[in-house]
Amino acid sequence: MTRPAFPATRLRRMRADDFSRRMMREHVLTADDLIYPVFVLDGQGRSEAVASMPGVERLSLDRLLPVAEDTLKLGIPCLALFPVIDASLKTPDGIEAANPDGLVPRVVAALKREFPELGVLTDVALDPYTSHGQDGVIDEHGYVINDITVELLVKQARVQAGAGVDIVAPSDMQDGRIGAIRAALEADGHQLTKIMAYSAKYASAFYGPFRDAVGSAANLGKSNKSTYQMDPANSDEALHEVALDIAEGADMVMVKPGMPYLDIVRRVKGEFAVPTYAYQVSGEYAMLKAAAANGWLDEKKTALEALLAFKRAGADGVLTYFARDVARWLRG
Repeated sequence: MTRPAFPATRLRRMRADDFSRRMMREHVLTADDLIYPVFVLDGQGRSEAVASMPGVERLSLDRLLPVAEDTLKLGIPCLALFPVIDASLKTPDGIEAANPDGLVPRVVAALKREFPELGVLTDVALDPYTSHGQDGVIDEHGYVINDITVELLVKQARVQAGAGVDIVAPSDMQDGRIGAIRAALEADGHQLTKIMAYSAKYASAFYGPFRDAVGSAANLGKSNKSTYQMDPANSDEALHEVALDIAEGADMVMVKPGMPYLDIVRRVKGEFAVPTYAYQVSGEYAMLKAAAANGWLDEKKTALEALLAFKRAGADGVLTYFARDVARWLRG
């Protein structure tokens, strides 16, 4: 495509007025694009600030319910649950994840009972439940054993679906887990339970504050997750991961982290044209909050710009800790 040369073409003409800028705006951010991640813990009347994530708290169910109600009123379609599990319940195999009376199933059931129209997403992964902080069962060398882990993930997903969750989101990056979970859900009669696969989840340094929030950082120690999460250097590999998850029955796919991986979002959306999501992870959130607290950045403007960049890259939605603030800002 070619356009006439200057001065016949002056691209600034369309930038000159607010109305014309709005008329040619290619992408728009709305509350429908947001998923709000929350941290839940057991007990009553509990709220604990996450020091590395200003403005984020771990909440007991009674404190979470008003947050869920506010999320719904703001027009945010979905809440993502991440559990903070008591240390006494953590084991090498993380079997508490499959407890039908555990924290997550109880919270899911309460949320769907109180706010049936609010979408609820649950994490399918063992790291909040394991005593070693890895996302699965490990051998004597600390290597996560894929197939045994998948069996436990299937049990976890079944329990969550049985509690009434709308979306299960396997974030563990084990091979074959999407197909195994889809088959189990179908067998159990949960044909409408959606799967959002963490398909391209990288072994990133941006997850630190999240691990503080769920209490897995201390358990993980100096270990890492590089044997199952993706190498940040790789792009083509992400397409193979996404293709496999779609073939196995994923309804939606996710790229994680977010902004440092917008090239992956663009490639995934362009290649597969499926519902594609990104996670603006804890480290991204913490950086913006810290810069804003120091007066180096305007929090509202930078957060909105960052989320619009996700949309421009091709994301259909974003998991972000800014969700409720953004929904309010968008209302003006």
